[in-house]
Amino acid sequence: MEFTTTRENGLMLDGMSSDGISLLISRKGAEMVSLARNGTGFLHRDGQTAPPANGWANHATVMGYFLHRLWQEQSVYRGKILRGGTHGFVRHFDFDEPLKLADGLVYSVPAVQVPSEAYPLRVGFELAYRIVEGAVRVEFAFENEEPELDAHVSFGLHPGFAVSSIRDTKILLPPGRYVRHFAPGNFLDGRTEAFDFAGGDFPYEKSDLPGSFILGIEGVPSRVFRLENAGREVSLDFSEVPYVTFWSDSDNFVCIEPCWGLPDSNPPTPFEKKAGIQTIPPLGRLRRGFSITP
Repeated sequence: MEFTTTRENGLMLDGMSSDGISLLISRKGAEMVSLARNGTGFLHRDGQTAPPANGWANHATVMGYFLHRLWQEQSVYRGKILRGGTHGFVRHFDFDEPLKLADGLVYSVPAVQVPSEAYPLRVGFELAYRIVEGAVRVEFAFENEEPELDAHVSFGLHPGFAVSSIRDTKILLPPGRYVRHFAPGNFLDGRTEAFDFAGGDFPYEKSDLPGSFILGIEGVPSRVFRLENAGREVSLDFSEVPYVTFWSDSDNFVCIEPCWGLPDSNPPTPFEKKAGIQTIPPLGRLRRGFSITP
């Protein structure tokens, strides 16, 4: 494994490469800004760190301690107000230098550094990027330091993959039983639709992707999703993932997002009772992940 550290456009960037795969990660939000294989980039705006003139400005946003949106940007958690914009505070957090491992990097937010208005309990966070057997393994870990209270979190990654056009892209879903969660305006409205799918290309109009399609996938036995476009393929192993979100607001990228949780609802519920919320027992640890093979 080779590591580098550079500064570009005001961002500290950590590089890692092994076996033809290279990552570039910004310490602002611990976000991948490049995922490449043998010099070919796979992310939206791969390697570009300057803000674009218009359009979605991110590459692979980290989501946590909640994901998607909160109703009116706040929620009530154990009687306290939790505030935050889309996807939570982690995406804007200034991480310190990561821990170097033999196969990757680990970024951390100690519980004492978590803003109290963004999350009121003592829960620390780690995010690991590893290169293992030709794939990128992304792991989330939360540690609950509360001795008597369960902690509740939702989290995930929001990677946008570059495509020549959505029309010419195959988004291949494995066979199984899916549950669609309807979320107009990115807020759950209580409607769900279960359906059996034999496997194959995305079963909805790709032109509707700006509306965000959220699917529960716990009824899918083998949760490997694929994106194929212009001779490039990305395989996503979501074996540990309960939900996946598909989204795009442009013709040159598609987001396929592993999610441990769901958006807020309208009307909202207390944070600890949100649909899809993940629970960590007192003094417990929650670790989940997924893999990307470019």
